[in-house]
Amino acid sequence: MALIKILPVDPKIKFLRLRNMFFVLSAAIVVGSLALFATIGLNFGVDFRGGILVEVEVNEPHTISDLRGRLAGLDMGEITLQEFGNPRDILINVESQGESDADLSAALAPLKEALGDTVKEYRRTEIVGPTVGEELKQAGLLATILALLGITIYIWFRFEWQFSLAALAALAHDVIATAGFFAVTQIEFNLSTLAAVLTIAGYSINDTVVIFDRVRETLRRYKRLPVDDVLDQAINRTLSRTILTSVTTLLALFALLFFGGENIRGLTLGLIWGVLIGTYSSIGLAVPLLSLMKLRRGSTQDEEDEESAPGTPAPEAS
Repeated sequence: MALIKILPVDPKIKFLRLRNMFFVLSAAIVVGSLALFATIGLNFGVDFRGGILVEVEVNEPHTISDLRGRLAGLDMGEITLQEFGNPRDILINVESQGESDADLSAALAPLKEALGDTVKEYRRTEIVGPTVGEELKQAGLLATILALLGITIYIWFRFEWQFSLAALAALAHDVIATAGFFAVTQIEFNLSTLAAVLTIAGYSINDTVVIFDRVRETLRRYKRLPVDDVLDQAINRTLSRTILTSVTTLLALFALLFFGGENIRGLTLGLIWGVLIGTYSSIGLAVPLLSLMKLRRGSTQDEEDEESAPGTPAPEAS
């Protein structure tokens, strides 16, 4: 309730006066994310690159260098180890050991033998062949592209082409920014984090559609009100809803981050970033982009709405 009382009842923030700043910021985010993606790249998990992933609990805390020394004699290519939650939990990644699952399965025996009695429990073992990993990578990219196109077509039919293009630009911005986030943090990018990217797209477009609905309604109601004022009014009238929705979503996500365990940490961090960047793009990118396009006012309403003074709300429809 305290947050609700802090929010102004009828804000009159001139967001459109800041559109150039928003455009520069968004361009910097996109260019920076693409640069990070091209130079650092994503830390693909075993789902996409193929190989062996083993999560173990050791009998007593061991340093990574101790365990790496035990595995150094194996002729298995690159082997990476990292702590996973606490010093007793270790995540072991082994690069692909051939083109078949049989080759990968056979590589498990010498790996377990080298670890010996240091391991108390093998908690998780995942084996993905390189061919399957490449297919999953292509399928994930295709799923993302089809999701963006499907959302774009939906917005086109529900509104007009201007809204569709603005929504597509905002969604592409969110996806690229999320790729940059995973590149700079080097959080493992696997099927669950890909699901986070698609969830972010859905969350962002939900916010955008709510504001677009108010834009369309206000355009039809006030025929003489300048387009920038219409857009500002639409954002301000949905601002409390946007903020409260984002805050309540973030509260749930932070609970998952702190108490959900290491297995979903990457997914949760991706969703937190997505809520923040999606909320920003709905207000700071999607709506300001509409100001660059020629929006149609829609069908004429009654004379009372037509003659209403600019900025004076017409009676709300029940």
